[in-house]
Amino acid sequence: MFASIAALIVGGLIGAAFGQLQNVARRRNEQKEAAGALKSGWSLMPGSGVRVAYLLLTLVLIQVLCPVLFKNSSTQWWVSGGVVVGYGTMLALQLRERLSGNK
Repeated sequence: MFASIAALIVGGLIGAAFGQLQNVARRRNEQKEAAGALKSGWSLMPGSGVRVAYLLLTLVLIQVLCPVLFKNSSTQWWVSGGVVVGYGTMLALQLRERLSGNK
């Protein structure tokens, strides 16, 4: 029970951190676009690949540094669920911000 809760919390933190990283990148790109420094949409792609690589490296590090979270097959799904909940929360907050008119 403790391992499942810890896995959910760790996954949530990872998902929220990744969502925040994506949000910072989005705002930076919007500022570039407003300033006219953005040449094309393709110039955004390299940064997104690096962010996804950081997410994958973080997940691997968690598996290596916290093996108790992955001692059985059901606990790893709690980590995955936490990532989904954390990232989904960040997306929901971003959607609420956009719908309220505050960019």
